[in-house]
Amino acid sequence: MTISKNSFKAIALIAARAGDDKKADPVKVYDLAGKSPLADYAVLLAVESPPQLEAVSEEVQVRLKNEAVYCLHKDGMRSKNWKVLDYGGVLVHIYDVKAEEFYSIGKVYGDYKPVEWQEKPAASPVANKTSAKPAAKKAAAKKPAVKRAPKKSAAKKAKPAVKKTAAKRSRPAVKKAKPAAKKNAAKKGGKKKISRPRK
Repeated sequence: MTISKNSFKAIALIAARAGDDKKADPVKVYDLAGKSPLADYAVLLAVESPPQLEAVSEEVQVRLKNEAVYCLHKDGMRSKNWKVLDYGGVLVHIYDVKAEEFYSIGKVYGDYKPVEWQEKPAASPVANKTSAKPAAKKAAAKKPAVKRAPKKSAAKKAKPAVKKTAAKRSRPAVKKAKPAAKKNAAKKGGKKKISRPRK
């Protein structure tokens, strides 16, 4: 099966993202098509230590193997400061600062066209989703406040009801007192009739 130029670009982008996930910095991809007999794309992954060099190399190979793309040739596998993975149309250079200075890697690929390898935010749909989430959170934050308000008003309504019941309790007592007062007044009045001065 032949691999098209676009497939080589896809391989280069996968390799660059794999290196980035393992903290390679800087990560650069160059388009060499038509200008170099070695490859169509070059991926440059700078690392800070031998363990990171191993981790980046392994991650690139695993990611591409998952895509059914296998490394054709490996160079510098015993080196602690530079490795090259050859995928036919794509060369992946993994190196540390010392190797970069010694081999002037930046100058070697300086004349080639850089390729944007980072995934661009999927335009407006993702941006709208992310901007909609905080709005949804704000709306959710407002909902409890709305729910709390009726509870407070219900509590306020309950308080007057308590006052009314207290007032109702006191009213019957007053009503009972009034009839008693009338009876007393009637008894007093009756006594007055009885105790009228005699002639």
